[in-house]
Amino acid sequence: MSQRRSENKEEAVSFAAGGAVPVQDRLLVIACGAIAREVLALTRLNRLDHVDLTCLPAIWHVYPAKIAPAMRDQIKAAREKGYRRIFIGYAECGTQGQLDKICAEEGVERIEGPHCYAFFTGNERFMAGIETEFTAFYLTDLITRQFEAFVIEPLKLDKHPELRDMVFGNYTKIVYLAQTDDPALQEKARWAADYLHLDYEYRFTGYGDLEPALQRAALPHQ
Repeated sequence: MSQRRSENKEEAVSFAAGGAVPVQDRLLVIACGAIAREVLALTRLNRLDHVDLTCLPAIWHVYPAKIAPAMRDQIKAAREKGYRRIFIGYAECGTQGQLDKICAEEGVERIEGPHCYAFFTGNERFMAGIETEFTAFYLTDLITRQFEAFVIEPLKLDKHPELRDMVFGNYTKIVYLAQTDDPALQEKARWAADYLHLDYEYRFTGYGDLEPALQRAALPHQ
């Protein structure tokens, strides 16, 4: 699978599987860069050779207002390239309904759920426990791996450590929702909990609802 990687983290990154399937019969997943590794892993695991991937910047996880306008542009660009099958690799993700509006207008589907923490956990399971976990701060593999870039730097905690208690004072624990069994990431997540002065909890989720959602989207076009 070839990749065009941008040096500008505010640009999309594309992964093309290639192969003999013509573009009009291929599935393009337009996803958050925060789940790029997982989507690529699932396409390999399930032998989805007709699936291509384009990712919007993972850092927009912190700036969700940027997602919907860019998504409309990506859908337009994909159709100009000949893609007829498009799947949105985002949950609602803080877009305040704008992403669902675009999906309805463009006739495309997205991953179900409010955010990646929910669909990695499993949406039903996550929603069943949400009332008892409103003081949890969630990490995924990607956010753990890039904790500095996703949490410390945007919140300027490195320059103003006094902000830590102001921002995280109402949280009680970090919950690491792990997609992979990686001891190094588990150690990093523990460090993040210590950094924020929070308790630590580890949960292995695997790919959760992402795998069946991608499998359904990639079914042969009827």
